[in-house]
Amino acid sequence: MAPKVAAIIVNYNGKQLTLDTLASFAKVRYPQLTLVVVDNGSTDGSHEAVQEAYPDVVALRIEKNAWIAGGLNVGIEWAMAGDFDYLLLLNNDIDVHPRMVREMVRVAERDPKIGCVGPKCYYYEDPGRLWSAGGVIRFAESVTRERGARMIDYGPFDRDEEVDYINGCAMLVRREAMAATGPWDAMFHLGVEDADFCMRMKQHGYTCWYAHQAELWHKVPVKIGRYKAGRTFETGRSNALFVRRFASPWQWVTFATLTLAAFPIAYLRERLRNNQAAAVAKFRGVLTGLREPLPKPPQPFG
Repeated sequence: MAPKVAAIIVNYNGKQLTLDTLASFAKVRYPQLTLVVVDNGSTDGSHEAVQEAYPDVVALRIEKNAWIAGGLNVGIEWAMAGDFDYLLLLNNDIDVHPRMVREMVRVAERDPKIGCVGPKCYYYEDPGRLWSAGGVIRFAESVTRERGARMIDYGPFDRDEEVDYINGCAMLVRREAMAATGPWDAMFHLGVEDADFCMRMKQHGYTCWYAHQAELWHKVPVKIGRYKAGRTFETGRSNALFVRRFASPWQWVTFATLTLAAFPIAYLRERLRNNQAAAVAKFRGVLTGLREPLPKPPQPFG
């Protein structure tokens, strides 16, 4: 028998994206897969549309948007109450290869200490261009980086290997690793929720792996558009909270130095676009994350 997988998709006002992602999963060749959609307080009829179009999908709903981590945790708690061997945590804006789940499970089954596995991700609008081939954790002005981002895939990432972290776009988590680590931390509203989970999971002796033959296409733009102040505030805040939880003294120095150096550059760049408020908001977010109380990490599942 193949291991049982619960694939959890979080949606917030993304009705068509979510329906398209579910249609993509209709091509997936994996015998023990249960699809779960968590509606994160949508107001666009997403929940009803999913139930109508895909009655076999487990459709969960919360009344108020709980951000990414809060929405995922609803699905995680549902899956942990069942008998699933793996939880596949997903964005709702992806198109998956039919063998993606099978290949992620194949890599995970190599070693019981492999706690989570991620796929090779391409840009949907530029199918041969990499979006991520596993992630790198660094303590700079941005605490994560995607390997191979924006590169044409000519083969440098064509091997399964351990990586620093797995992007939450698609993360297959072993049940035992989830039980030991606990849920995603809802103090992160936007950004590094995935890296925080991976860091905490590694503290329990598990590893993160990249599965090069598992593929998906992510519907994010290749060219970075206009930054929004609300989003940059939350990413700055999340970065600061992450650094407070995990950084060594030297990593603290690196983060502070590069953050201070990046601010005037970002301000001048965004001023040319009449968008300097976004740079100021990110700096405010960093200050907020440095000042607010730092809660303890989530507790393991009992």
